[in-house]
Amino acid sequence: MAGILQRKKWILPTVMVAAAACVILYFTSGTDVESADVPPGSLPAIEVDAILQQTRQKKGYEQYLSKAGDAPLPNVDITIEAEDYKRAEGEEVRKLNDYEGMAGVSLHTGETGEVDWVVDVPETGLYNLSAVYFPVEGKSSAIERALYIDGELPFAEAAYLQFDRVWGNEKEAAQQDNQGNDLRPKQVEKPRWMEETFQDSDGYEQAPFRFYLEKGEHTLTLKSSREPMVIRSIRLFNEKPTVPYAETAGAQQPDSTGQPKDVLIRVEGEAAVAKSSPTLYPTSERSSSAVSPYSASQVRINTIGGYNWRLPGQWIEWEVDVPESGLYHIGFTAQQNFVKGIYSTRKLTIDGEVPFAEMTKAPFRYQSDYRIDVMGGKEAYKFQLEKGKHVIRLENSLGDFAPLIRNVEDSLYNLNSMYRRILMITGTKPDEFRDYRVEKQIPNLLEVFSGESKRLKEVAAQLRILSGQSSDQEALIKTMAQQLDEMIDKPDTIPRRLAAYKTNTGGLGTWVQQAREQPLEIDALYVASPDRSIPDTGMGALAKIGHEAKTFYNSFFIDYNQIGNVSTSEDQRTVTVWIGSGRDQANTMKAMIDETFTPESGINVNLKLVNMGTLLPATLSGEGPDVAMQIGNDLPVNFAMRNSAVDLTKFSDYTSVEQEFRGSAIVPYVYDSGVYALPETQTFNMLFYRKDVMEELGLEVPQTWDDVESLLAILSKNHMEFGMPVVAQANMQGVNIPPNSQYATMLLQNGGSFYRNDGKESDLDSRIGIETFKKWTEFYTDYKLEREYDFANRFRTGQMPIGLTDYTMYNQLSVFAPEIRGLWGFVPVPGTVQSDGTLNRDVPGGGSAVMMLESAKDQEAAWEFMKWWTSTPIQAEFGREMEGLMGAAARYPTANIKALDSLPWPAEDYANLKAQFETVKGIPEVPGGYFTGRHLFNAFYKTVVGQVEARESIMDYTQYIQDEIRVKRNEFGLP
Repeated sequence: MAGILQRKKWILPTVMVAAAACVILYFTSGTDVESADVPPGSLPAIEVDAILQQTRQKKGYEQYLSKAGDAPLPNVDITIEAEDYKRAEGEEVRKLNDYEGMAGVSLHTGETGEVDWVVDVPETGLYNLSAVYFPVEGKSSAIERALYIDGELPFAEAAYLQFDRVWGNEKEAAQQDNQGNDLRPKQVEKPRWMEETFQDSDGYEQAPFRFYLEKGEHTLTLKSSREPMVIRSIRLFNEKPTVPYAETAGAQQPDSTGQPKDVLIRVEGEAAVAKSSPTLYPTSERSSSAVSPYSASQVRINTIGGYNWRLPGQWIEWEVDVPESGLYHIGFTAQQNFVKGIYSTRKLTIDGEVPFAEMTKAPFRYQSDYRIDVMGGKEAYKFQLEKGKHVIRLENSLGDFAPLIRNVEDSLYNLNSMYRRILMITGTKPDEFRDYRVEKQIPNLLEVFSGESKRLKEVAAQLRILSGQSSDQEALIKTMAQQLDEMIDKPDTIPRRLAAYKTNTGGLGTWVQQAREQPLEIDALYVASPDRSIPDTGMGALAKIGHEAKTFYNSFFIDYNQIGNVSTSEDQRTVTVWIGSGRDQANTMKAMIDETFTPESGINVNLKLVNMGTLLPATLSGEGPDVAMQIGNDLPVNFAMRNSAVDLTKFSDYTSVEQEFRGSAIVPYVYDSGVYALPETQTFNMLFYRKDVMEELGLEVPQTWDDVESLLAILSKNHMEFGMPVVAQANMQGVNIPPNSQYATMLLQNGGSFYRNDGKESDLDSRIGIETFKKWTEFYTDYKLEREYDFANRFRTGQMPIGLTDYTMYNQLSVFAPEIRGLWGFVPVPGTVQSDGTLNRDVPGGGSAVMMLESAKDQEAAWEFMKWWTSTPIQAEFGREMEGLMGAAARYPTANIKALDSLPWPAEDYANLKAQFETVKGIPEVPGGYFTGRHLFNAFYKTVVGQVEARESIMDYTQYIQDEIRVKRNEFGLP
């Protein structure tokens, strides 16, 4: 017993000491101050087998440059005046005199159209091209143009030349809410004249493009793809090579004799004077004491960048005022805790010039907290700066990782191409007892596998060199290479390994997407004389422990769930709003409310993030909100039947608000001559297709459903698939199933409808309803189409080269599958030929809405909020914010007509989207209508799986729908 007591005496102190040691070790880890070492030299180029060059179908810049060989770089500098164009197409092309302070004649070019200029090249060789431009007001996205030389696109990347806009804070000082928290500064355009050299918008090519031009006259054409711009001139020249640091004045002066003394300039990161995107706004960092200004209890705007600053080409500029000419160090208080295994890279320029070669790829390595990154690391670089103001820019660059990511992307394209060819022979479910001898039937299959295995191994080796250690970044690449080796050794196992092969290529695609993202957060920029060191305030162990103690203490008194302005008892008008989407959306929305709605209207908004499944019980118990946002199409009418939603038509200005939307968007919210919600989003199907695969098979894009049936035969012969809209149960129990969009499309195109007699009866048992159901189910019984599948992955590999899906898939594919950029498109859905010979392309619309509850105390205030939220400028701004925060995959499908026009769609794609939008039809909601989608689904499975005749199935289940509509109408006392 005494021994046990003795052990108890020393166990507790030992545990306490060990815990304290762990805490100190945690807080002191990763506090190295000067760590921005530059990796030594450039890595060797990855050798690519000749056979791989043949399989690549993209005519890329790399191949273009290799054909030019050792062409000279002539010392030529020719300026082409924009006004001297030879030919122009487009309504918006016009000349402007002395535009925005630029002397001479400039040329305004619109979002569509093209302009030709003729240039007389004095000497054959490779040339850079640049344009002096002014970003006139447009849709707030980057400007995009395609360059043609003598009527031809020189290489694929020349179709996506990007010209940035300029953004800045609307106000210099941060505004605060009524809790003393800083509000996010609003971003506004600050356009200026700029010169942009034509370069790779994807960031794979570090140097600007070089164009091969033979001596003589050539026609240069700029074709508008997105956004208007004013052009002053185009320049043909050759950039001077950037010298290495060793050849600069800073490197050649080892000591600080005669240099500035005791100079330390600190510029706050959030005080950036310009940036390339409105999403690069100043942010708040609350997890560290190293930032300034710092507060453990309140929100302070104190950093810039972060996850929003992750894409190649994005830049931020700061202005510094240097007191005297001389040599200086440049450093940053920065945090890079976003990407492990690789590092974030930035290109640093001073007054538009790269000071020396090493600054084209300045690395910011992974670390869990803020640190001081001095350019050059321990042997800090010295930058020559003259007295006066200078602009320092950091631009996101892929740096040393660019060739590695590009090689993996090319490899992915080739491996998916081989997968498709294997699929044509074996199908998606190969017979494991059959020897398909695919290596004999597919030319160069094993050679391609061998070349790609070698390439991927080299990429993995170089990744290890760059990161300095083995990491998960290379593990996936090694796994793919290993599988290729196994398939080469045992070709007869290739069909059996097809599923794993597809999984691994999908993983490679995710790797490419993630490796391109290189975030970085900046707290401050420093310019210091060589005799001054940059302070690491707030980075020590005690500062970190103190920060944690303060935040722990404040957590007892601060409600961190409240965002922005919080209404108090003195407030005159308040609206409680529930939102059912993610926290990112809620935070963005609350910031916009505090920035614009509350200051302009004097109405406070309490925004709460809730599970919308609780909306009905909360409303019935008297605990519901005033306004519910992002709700399904079925809810407004269900609430209206129960007298729980407000009829918006009673407001005097409803008619003008309704004009913001298409009539089809309002249809689901109409009940008994009233309208009970405003549309937020509206979506519909489009036909996506792979241009390269369709060309391989000699197929045209189908225009009618008869064309689709002809197409299905050829696809089936090649073991490929056509993607009909998925037929699946609701992903959550209790959630309403909308009527299948494919059935609805065919029904609408044939002149049918879901209900008759003012919604009192289902019309699915009509002649048109039955014939449409029969034709719809025949796609699955006769052609064996898949009912459930992952469209994005199958489309990417080419297994499903064409399909119908929601138009928002465009955004996902743009980010998800960079290796097929330019190789796919989307067009309106196939139509049904009418008796007069016209083609009906009607499609049903889906979406979400914002609804006012009858229990709202201040209905006028709630109405003001709903009008504000669904208005054109706010919907456009929210769309931009979401796209910046979550990437292009999150492009917002707003129902507001003008706001959708203002979102950054490429002009050609948006023309197709708009053409389909004109034919969208709304599906009405009626009492008991929730049975329609549910029993349409049941009838489908009874016919397709249960093999019951189509007419019998739809007639049986329509009776259930009729009964439910009748019961509900009786329940609510409707005639």
